Amino acid sequence: MGYWWQRNVVEPGKLPLLLALASFVLAFVAVRLITRLIRAGRGPFRNVMAGGLHVHHVVPGVVLTVIGGFGAVASGRHGAEAAVFAVLFGLGAGLVLDEFALVLHLDDVYWTEQGRKSVEVVVLTAALVTLVLGGLLPFGVNDLTATERHDRRVVVLNVTGNFVFSLLALAKGKPRIAVLGVLVPFVALFGALRLARPNSPWAKRRYRNRPAARARALHRARRHDARWNRLRRKAQDWLGGFPEP
Repeated sequence: MGYWWQRNVVEPGKLPLLLALASFVLAFVAVRLITRLIRAGRGPFRNVMAGGLHVHHVVPGVVLTVIGGFGAVASGRHGAEAAVFAVLFGLGAGLVLDEFALVLHLDDVYWTEQGRKSVEVVVLTAALVTLVLGGLLPFGVNDLTATERHDRRVVVLNVTGNFVFSLLALAKGKPRIAVLGVLVPFVALFGALRLARPNSPWAKRRYRNRPAARARALHRARRHDARWNRLRRKAQDWLGGFPEP
């Protein structure tokens, strides 16, 4: 059965990645459900305390990630050991990224506005891994033909060009587009050509003496935020269990 699954459903060598993704999503869903129950005072779950110290789930997450990561490197991509370590790594990564905002701010911001970053990072990570499972490779390498891949100059130019597009999108204050553009080059190109966000490094440097461009960037950012922020917050509230303001 396992051999049939790997041969007909999953690309050879990608079963550990699939298991890691599934355990990653499962860990996030489970820990969000448990924390919501704890916050509501329902169920048997309680915060883990050790000598008056609140032990956040990022701590066991780091341990599982280290064990799973080093174990995966040592075991390769095949066999039962690779599958077990992939599951451990996915579980650990789910616990760690669920508290990404806490690590970023070095403060317990789990249920605050800053805590929404954790949900966003988890969704973005799951999307990127799904794209990799679907066969996409970083910086548009998958768009090259077999002949082009044998020409190192073509590969280097292609990777460099898409890397530059991603950097430009990041400099223009569009981190989501920049990250997705690593795997989908057209997305990075779109972000690189569009106007920068008004508070981005690109806008501060390039629009300093261009009031018209600065005004257009501000207008476009406000229009974009008015259209998408409410929808994004609703999705984050549904996934993360954030309370109404």
